[in-house]
Amino acid sequence: MERETITATKMIFSLALGIFSLFLLRFLNALLVKPRKLRSILEKQGIRGPPPSILYGNIHEMKTIAQIQKPLLKKSPARPEDSIVHSWFPSVFPHLDQWRNQFGPIFSYSTGNIQILCITDPEMVKELSLHTSLNLGKPSYLSTERGPLLGRGILSSNGPYWAHQKKIIAPEFYLDRVKGMVELMVESTSTMLKDWEKKTERCNEKVEIRVDEDLRSLSADIISRTCFGRRYAQGEEIFSKLQSLLRVMSRGSIGIPGLRHLPNKHNKEIWKLEREIDSKILEVVKSRGEGDGEDNNNKKDLLQLLLSAAESYGDDSNSIPGDITPNKFIVDNCKNIYFAGHETTAISATWCLMVLAAYPYWQDRAREDVLEVCGTNVPTSDMLRNMKVLLMVIQETLRLYPPVAYVVREALQDIDFKGLKIPKGINIQVPIPAMHQSIDLWGPQAGQFDPERFSNGVSGACKIPQAYMPFGVGNRICLGQHFAMAELKVILSLVLSKFRLSLSPEYRHSPAFRLVVQPEYGVSVLLEKL
Repeated sequence: MERETITATKMIFSLALGIFSLFLLRFLNALLVKPRKLRSILEKQGIRGPPPSILYGNIHEMKTIAQIQKPLLKKSPARPEDSIVHSWFPSVFPHLDQWRNQFGPIFSYSTGNIQILCITDPEMVKELSLHTSLNLGKPSYLSTERGPLLGRGILSSNGPYWAHQKKIIAPEFYLDRVKGMVELMVESTSTMLKDWEKKTERCNEKVEIRVDEDLRSLSADIISRTCFGRRYAQGEEIFSKLQSLLRVMSRGSIGIPGLRHLPNKHNKEIWKLEREIDSKILEVVKSRGEGDGEDNNNKKDLLQLLLSAAESYGDDSNSIPGDITPNKFIVDNCKNIYFAGHETTAISATWCLMVLAAYPYWQDRAREDVLEVCGTNVPTSDMLRNMKVLLMVIQETLRLYPPVAYVVREALQDIDFKGLKIPKGINIQVPIPAMHQSIDLWGPQAGQFDPERFSNGVSGACKIPQAYMPFGVGNRICLGQHFAMAELKVILSLVLSKFRLSLSPEYRHSPAFRLVVQPEYGVSVLLEKL
């Protein structure tokens, strides 16, 4: 009996040792072998970059460069618009600017064990935009490191599962469908503006408004009503917690093996917010499944389409990974739509109001454009199409302040890019602000706000039109771009028809990257009722 116990103990020990050895080998391969092999393939083709450290890659160097080049905050001048510098890429992404100058327009670096090929060469960017093969997909870290925010929804998935999600979600944002949402957008915006009018009526002078906060609430209301059939007040907690999650995750680093699994304070905060958001979304789903909704027409909104798809889950079993449950499918895609349709559009509207307040000439021209098209009527979808000056203002704002900082793709197979062989596992990164602020592409006035450059469209504004990418590029371009443009036009046209704007003396111009490009200290404007 004792001998059998010893034998069993040895077997258990051997099994545990084998499992540990396997884990150690996989860890060392992910940490050392694979990254070194990928870098070697690029180096043999002349692609250089800063030497990485073990475990952290170039994360420490990135933080050091940022600390050295971090500008000192100064008191706002009497005219806050005098402090606005639109060529902010070198100050917000100083490591990329330094490495581009040091190693050329195509270079490599790493965050932890994630190997990145950074491309700022316009011709290579054009090649990327024209590459439609599924061999290029979204990076795996979006569904792992950024999993609490994005899960495996349409923004982060690949292959047949992504195609399955696109088939369900894309039709909701087709142009004809978006036209039917304009009336709801107008209603939501009018409610916000009535509150602004009350504030101006209480004060004979100009009233100061923190527009970024109000626009987040407005954008949340619009996406809730148009896509989920609910008012913002009913989903307010979801949006609030998503913003909190965004702030917490922006403080962390990606690519360090095992770090996201450690039960430290940072991760515990992320896990708590993730559980709360998932739970709240499922509450909304449950109430909608029980018939709680505002719309009584025959058109299904996005949430109903997701529910129907989840109910017929077995019909597309070949497209759906085995670990994706119906609830996860719904929750992940709701989070994706909430995030993409709410946060980025609100930030874009905020930047638009900032530049309109800073440039009275363009504010007056845009207002004349709106009043000429709409008169005293509220905008309709047909009217939005005729607002040419307002469109130019929006396009120029998205050029200078794209809410999404990068186009990122992962090579899911070995690929060839204009003679450059990119091995499977490399992450391709295009810094959008670098392309949008390039003098070579936009001319010597690239750092100035000049909507006139878009008078003949994107092709007339940029030497390589594919380098203008506020909504991404290729077959993974943002599905909601028509929705976002309609929403921006509705918000701006209604604001301009009722108010004159100027920047508050308290405004401090400081673009910051917090997973999205946003004004670090918000945007305060002075409103004067027309």
